[in-house]
Amino acid sequence: MNLTLAHVGARPTSQNLIDRQVRNYLDRCAPFAQCREEVFRSEGALFEWLERQRGRTPVAMVLLDSRGRQMSSETFAAWLGARRDQGAQHMVFAVGPPDGWSDAARSGAGLLLSLGPMTLAHSLARLVVAEQIYRAFAILSGHPYHAGH
Repeated sequence: MNLTLAHVGARPTSQNLIDRQVRNYLDRCAPFAQCREEVFRSEGALFEWLERQRGRTPVAMVLLDSRGRQMSSETFAAWLGARRDQGAQHMVFAVGPPDGWSDAARSGAGLLLSLGPMTLAHSLARLVVAEQIYRAFAILSGHPYHAGH
């Protein structure tokens, strides 16, 4: 499985602590999936890039959106594991532009995922998603990182 953490906004830097931590969690996922980051100037650029992604299965698109579905870590792990087991080749988790996703983007997503009712800075949302992806793989593999509480 290939996994991309995408966002609309500024490029990550090695000097930024949050950006380094995002990279750290994505690197920890290496035994489970090939993970990378992509940055786009606009929502349109992200969707143009998605159109160019080819594989044996369509890209599974998850948009982070406050109106989306909330899941526990265990539920998220089960959801991610089911996509993997169903043969998803490429999953994209995307943090949107400052003004949020357009209606067209939201309607085209495979899943709208909410990190909770609080508003988070987009860089912090990327960090939370990266950590939860790693946690999901840890849960699925029985790794002790997730203690269940």
